[in-house]
Amino acid sequence: MHLVKVLFSMGFNTHTMKKTSLFIYQQIKRSFFKWRTRLLPATFLAQCIYMRRCGKLLNLKNPQTMDEKLWWLKLHEHHPLQPICADKYRVREYVRQCGLGHLLNDCYGPYERVGEIPLNEIPYDEFFLKCNHLSGGNRIVRKDDFKDEKLKEYFDNLLKNNAFYYGLEWPYKDIKPLLIAEPVISSDDPFGLLDYKFMCFGGVPKLLFLDIGVCEKDGSHAEKYYRNVYDMNFQLQNITETRPQYTAKRMQKPPRFEQMIAYAARLSAPFRHCRVDLYNVKGRIYFGEITFYHGSGCNHLKPTTADQMIGSWIKIDCIS
Repeated sequence: MHLVKVLFSMGFNTHTMKKTSLFIYQQIKRSFFKWRTRLLPATFLAQCIYMRRCGKLLNLKNPQTMDEKLWWLKLHEHHPLQPICADKYRVREYVRQCGLGHLLNDCYGPYERVGEIPLNEIPYDEFFLKCNHLSGGNRIVRKDDFKDEKLKEYFDNLLKNNAFYYGLEWPYKDIKPLLIAEPVISSDDPFGLLDYKFMCFGGVPKLLFLDIGVCEKDGSHAEKYYRNVYDMNFQLQNITETRPQYTAKRMQKPPRFEQMIAYAARLSAPFRHCRVDLYNVKGRIYFGEITFYHGSGCNHLKPTTADQMIGSWIKIDCIS
């Protein structure tokens, strides 16, 4: 009781103590993931991560499934373009080099901290604020939100995270954490903005993972949403990938779908495998991101024949 009184006298009220506890927890968590990555052999750690997330071991000596091939690529392939394309700010350079600068949304920044963002230079009262070095964590914010300390705390915490230590996705390891601001892409679709994820193999798009209802109203990533799998003729496949299919009504093929395929092919050309994310709002196509390890290589793909088929499309020079 005496200790509580002392803490309150020092300014440690209940809210401050909760914030301090959360800060300490986040610091310990980051330190744990960093040190386990440094201390444990990468192959052993890969098996531990996959067992915890998917409940089974990886076959990394003779990988066959999609996940096994993705983990093999994490551990054995380091393409010099990957860190650039994984960086959500620097990838814009690559998109322009591919002659596709017209697919890019406007961008403001980069900024190192929320407190450094010059709001008077952003011509929107509401905009999309996101980190360049992580998957997720994005938010639609209003300029009035910057008066709230919670916004600063939220993004300052994200800026301290390093995605490499959570799933061994090496392209993220040395990305300098930054913030960028973009205009909100609005869609009148009942499910909001649809996310078209083209699974590409040696520069050839072969499957589309269409995420439906993935974007919350505040721009954050929904916890529950649908994922339909289509071929390049926009025919729904009898494949489920981690998320349930949406079958309540037939999803319509978007305008300029063939053009989206061509863009995905061009952007994926240097890589033996990657995922190219695009948006399509009434025929206007926007670039989203390039991802090299879908779901960080921890996915639930059914049926097994489809898992094996997709795995066979990722060509690797396997080692014993």
